[in-house]
Amino acid sequence: METYLNENFGDVKPKNSSEEALQRWRKLCWLVKNRKRRFRFTANLSKRFEAEAIRRSNQEKFRVAVLVSQAALQFIHGLKLSSEYTVPEEVRAAGFEICADELGSIVEGRDVKKLKIHGGIEGISNKLATSLDEGLSTSEQLLNQRKEIYGINRFTESPARGFWIFVWEALQDTTLMILAVCALVSLLVGIVMEGWPKGAHDGIGIVASILLVVFVTATSDYRQSLQFKDLDREKKKITIQVTRNGFRQKISIYDLLPGDIVHLNIGDQVPADGLFVSGFSVLINESSLTGESEPVNVNDRNPFLLSGTKVQDGSCRMLVTTVGMRTQWGKLMATLSEGGDDETPLQVKLNGVANIIGKIGLFFAVVTFSVLVQGLFSRKLQEGSHWKWSSGDAREILEFFAIAVTIVVVAVPEGLPLAVTLSLAFAMKKMMSDKALVRHLAACETMGSATTICSDKTGTLTTNHMTVVKACICRKIKDVGSSRISFDFLTDIPDSAMRILLQSIFNNTGGEVVRDKNDKIEILGTPTESALLEFGLSLRGDFLRERQMSKIVKVEPFNSLKKRMGVVLELPDGSFRAHCKGASEIILAACDKVIDSNGKVVPLDEESMNELENTIEKFASEALRTICLAYMEIGRGYSAESSIPSSGYTCIGIVGIKDPVRAGVRESVAICRAAGITVRMVTGDNINTAKAIARECGILTDGIAIEGPEFREKNDQELHDLIPKIQVMARSSPMDKHTLVKHLRTTFEEVVAVTGDGTNDAPALHEADIGLAMGIAGTEVAKESADVIILDDNFSTIVTVAKWGRSVYINIQKFVQFQLTVNVVALIVNFSSACLTGNAPLTAVQLLWVNMIMDTLGALALATEPPNEDLMKRSPVGRKGNFISNVMWRNILGQAIYQFAIIWFLQTKGKVTFHLEGPDTDLTLNTLIFNSFVFCQVFNEISSREMEKINVFEGILKNYVFVAVLTCTVLFQIIIVEFLGTFANTCPLSWKQWLGSVLFGFLGMPISAALKLIPV
Repeated sequence: METYLNENFGDVKPKNSSEEALQRWRKLCWLVKNRKRRFRFTANLSKRFEAEAIRRSNQEKFRVAVLVSQAALQFIHGLKLSSEYTVPEEVRAAGFEICADELGSIVEGRDVKKLKIHGGIEGISNKLATSLDEGLSTSEQLLNQRKEIYGINRFTESPARGFWIFVWEALQDTTLMILAVCALVSLLVGIVMEGWPKGAHDGIGIVASILLVVFVTATSDYRQSLQFKDLDREKKKITIQVTRNGFRQKISIYDLLPGDIVHLNIGDQVPADGLFVSGFSVLINESSLTGESEPVNVNDRNPFLLSGTKVQDGSCRMLVTTVGMRTQWGKLMATLSEGGDDETPLQVKLNGVANIIGKIGLFFAVVTFSVLVQGLFSRKLQEGSHWKWSSGDAREILEFFAIAVTIVVVAVPEGLPLAVTLSLAFAMKKMMSDKALVRHLAACETMGSATTICSDKTGTLTTNHMTVVKACICRKIKDVGSSRISFDFLTDIPDSAMRILLQSIFNNTGGEVVRDKNDKIEILGTPTESALLEFGLSLRGDFLRERQMSKIVKVEPFNSLKKRMGVVLELPDGSFRAHCKGASEIILAACDKVIDSNGKVVPLDEESMNELENTIEKFASEALRTICLAYMEIGRGYSAESSIPSSGYTCIGIVGIKDPVRAGVRESVAICRAAGITVRMVTGDNINTAKAIARECGILTDGIAIEGPEFREKNDQELHDLIPKIQVMARSSPMDKHTLVKHLRTTFEEVVAVTGDGTNDAPALHEADIGLAMGIAGTEVAKESADVIILDDNFSTIVTVAKWGRSVYINIQKFVQFQLTVNVVALIVNFSSACLTGNAPLTAVQLLWVNMIMDTLGALALATEPPNEDLMKRSPVGRKGNFISNVMWRNILGQAIYQFAIIWFLQTKGKVTFHLEGPDTDLTLNTLIFNSFVFCQVFNEISSREMEKINVFEGILKNYVFVAVLTCTVLFQIIIVEFLGTFANTCPLSWKQWLGSVLFGFLGMPISAALKLIPV
């Protein structure tokens, strides 16, 4: 079976599956009882094609707009332009001078002419009643007026589906429809023959069973949909930085309004359509909107920013002009949201299993019906009444047909693929409270197979609360941290060197020092930037004064490829000075001078270089992150179009930043090792810092630590020998991480989870089987490329995700084992009875109840088991593990043989064993068989909680869902047997018969325990 599944249903991958693969498996699954329900949680491919068409249309539209705007620029330069635009009355009455449609046409059409007519960006801001410096006023009344005129930043979503829609979808089950028709005919024939109410019992029994199945199914599906809705809401929670009332603050993307001033940095998603106000080196990736991969330069000449695009490089301030469904991104998202998530490999495989078993069931149903009809015909032939057919005979044939259809109901395990969704929905909801947000369903199950985790250091293994604790300035090493030490530092460093140091810290930064509403100082920026700014403030520096003393003319933001950041300042005397900072050894290599202890600039000789390199190593061996600061005088001939110099710098100093290891990381790494998961650290930091942290975490044991540049030079054979031994990779570039992940996945067939937070981590996150983005430090680009967002940036949470992933995988295996056992037994019992005795012991109503026990209720009970600690003590499944394992086949076949033996014993020896006599012996025997069969499933459900362990009761009372399902099953079984006999073809049983039924079911548990001792 596994070979068949891999050949026909194995093309669908956990992520990035081809459209052909998604189409192919759908065509193979032709035997489906309820298409709406079965394919509810699969991708809507037609909507995806529609979204792709919108992208192509956007690409062409924006290409034409760019050409037109370029042509317009040449014509309108120096011309006096007049406007034919008339402000609508309601807009003017609200205090604005431009309407939403006009704003939309300017940005979406990249209309330079219209922009100039309206007075450029300054003019647009005035017409929007906002300030480019202060932002919007936060007055509730003014904000509400703005919302009425310009709308809100939300996309149209399909309305939430109500409970009755799920009832309607559950009713669209082909087999249930056929049974309903059978019930109706049976009802009419019965009333005609036997009158009301006696003749209506069989028909009403089937109708009541159908309604029970429909309502239980709909309730389960409705609850699932609510869970997915909650998760979807969490996925869309994005906060952005804006200036309002002159203060920088974070707000939800949904609260954004036209007129807002938004601060964008590398890795951010543009939250609405808008215009560039100010910034440096801004490159925008518009591929999500247009499919065009080439980034676009955004500046004063091309100021148009489109919602949904990504900041690939640089930083800027943006004036929001258009929000929500008025943007192209809004229209695209409305279509894309209907496209849905890709189906997971397990869902597809279980659709394959359902298909195989469904075909077998269909064959058995046809044969059973044929045998039963042939039996009736033979009986009439013997009686000589084969030419005389009564309505009673027609009713009997109808019952045979109902039994055959019900065999198909039981045989097609529609619940298998849906159990995956149920288990994933349950796990995703629980993981949310464990600080992990799953973006793609497949990641949840794939994480259970993970064999390798490639983790970042900063913020994942460490706390990301950084402080400067050591500094080497003017070749003097000082401990930093307390106010007394900072005072000593001030008195010991020459004024000229201190001025250069503070200028470097406060100007060459991606962070900012601002005052909040309560006039308290607040530091904004990454933890590294915040640590340096805090260090500058402790040296009595003034951020605003330093910024005002010089003008920034060029910025090259930090990225993990260059491992440096640079700025060029125009000084008051008209000369220019460059500052750069970054990875210590890279910046130091770009220096040829150094500031000495007297504050003088001297050549960087070999002795000084060795001394500084030793300082870097000393800091790094103490697990400190080292940053080197340098500057360079570049005279008066610098142009903003030129690049920042890459060498010839003067070293100001080196700072050592402490980032403590998170509590619990060492224990989590040990849990991974015990679970057969290899943890590797991949960091951009110095190798000595990386090794010190890796030893503290328990990652670096008997393996090797390597630097990115050395790794890059290895050929394929060397990499093949080297990669299994790598435990730490330092000074790595994003492409090094990508190469490592690719080799682990392809050459070594590992299932790889990768963490990332930066924009440049996106290729590795995309390449990995499971991409894990950081929720706090991660950029929007990284989050969008990831499958799971770690909300607290903690490595221990990654281990929790792995545990839940394993739990999902094993829970579904348990459910499959349980359901296939019921399938096999129900099929064989009815088929063999029909063939050998001429009648079926389990009626349509009884089979529908059995189907509900094994399908909806079984999935609820077994697919929602919470994870236990033992899960992390077994080896991972890996890439080649069989889903339906030998252990499962052993349990299925062993339990099926036992159950069939019990049913067959009751059919042949039941009357003698239980001393059944009188006219109702057949009805009593069939009730006994039905009751024993149901209790076999009840106890088998308990046995299925563990596939290999004998103790199946451990933690059973902690799983309230399991206990509730089991209790309801038993109670309802008692009601069916004792009180609903006329509808369910049962009769009340004596206490001895009840005891016998329960005992037959219970004996399945020691049988199951004995089976687990058989090695496979």
